[in-house]
Amino acid sequence: MHVKELLNQASAYNPSTVLQKVLRSGNVKVALNLLGPAIRGLVLHGGRSSTSEMQANHKAHFDWTYQRTQPEMARLYEIAKTSQWNATTDLDWSIDVDPFDPRRELFPEQLSPLPSIPAYRKLDVRGQQIQRHALLAWMLSQFLHGEQGALFAACQVTEAVHWVDGKLYGSTQVVDEGRHVEVFYRYLNDKLGKLYTVNDNLFTLIDALMTDGRWDLKFLGMQIMVEGLALAAFGTLRQTSREPLLRELLKYVITDEARHVHYGVLSLRDFYHQLPEPDRREREDWAFEVAVLMRNRFLAHEFYDEFYAHALSRKQWDELILSSTYMQNFRKTMFRRLVPNLKRIGLLTDRIRPHYAALGLLEWENERAAPDITAGDLIRDSDTPVALN
Repeated sequence: MHVKELLNQASAYNPSTVLQKVLRSGNVKVALNLLGPAIRGLVLHGGRSSTSEMQANHKAHFDWTYQRTQPEMARLYEIAKTSQWNATTDLDWSIDVDPFDPRRELFPEQLSPLPSIPAYRKLDVRGQQIQRHALLAWMLSQFLHGEQGALFAACQVTEAVHWVDGKLYGSTQVVDEGRHVEVFYRYLNDKLGKLYTVNDNLFTLIDALMTDGRWDLKFLGMQIMVEGLALAAFGTLRQTSREPLLRELLKYVITDEARHVHYGVLSLRDFYHQLPEPDRREREDWAFEVAVLMRNRFLAHEFYDEFYAHALSRKQWDELILSSTYMQNFRKTMFRRLVPNLKRIGLLTDRIRPHYAALGLLEWENERAAPDITAGDLIRDSDTPVALN
């Protein structure tokens, strides 16, 4: 799309209409902060081009004394150093991934939202397998795009964090995120042969994180929100799939992500509890708006555009997906690893709780936060079989 066309498209939208998409908490300051990313992501669909440029606005903090003042973060750094893995040699890439092999289903039909779609039920077996293969490719594509965002954010927070122990740990996360980009792209390219564009809601969040200069919002958005939701999504997908290479890949990634979320909680826990009240409220509302953006990311509109745009309106598609048992459970479970961490860092106060309650997400608030759960716990959870009805 040419620049003139983009400008014409943007001018056709009233800013107040776009603001409504990011004003669920009622905090106008937060909505204005997200307005630019929302226009670029939700209106101009900036993620649909092959490349994007975002202005990174943050200060790099140097500490010339090199004092090690964060013992808990130092321990996390030691764990990270001994937990590195090689995506080339530690995964068996010789495994044949066949989307039509019923013994190793990529995405079992009973655990997908597809059976709730009448047009899907009319397909023959092969047609249904093709769509389940494509839906998994869509999900993994969004994971891949999120990991690229995490790679860039990890670079920024390593520069911006004020503690030497945080910078040392951050350097290990940069390596982790690069490895995640490597493995998800290789699996999509070599095994599934299919890659979808970045979802508009995810693009909007990545844009907001890259362009906001406040170091703590980069931590909040990536380490707590994106990584926390990804951790739950990876665990659910590992429970769901019967494909051995994907399950092993996700086991390694889950182990890394558990450390990343832990790092975010350690970095923000004390900071937010001593932040002036107006600033803390802004972070509280920002986190909620981002939670809704991430929740909407799983409506699979890119999959819809390929397979169902000719048969259903976007509204009909959303209603079908939102009413499916699988998607209701998946979208709620995503927040299992997020809500306890928001509570731990002080962003789940009585003022914001009704907003999360309206989404049915408070049931997770008493789950263990990142510092209280190990990677081994998460792997055991994802090893629990899922009943196929």
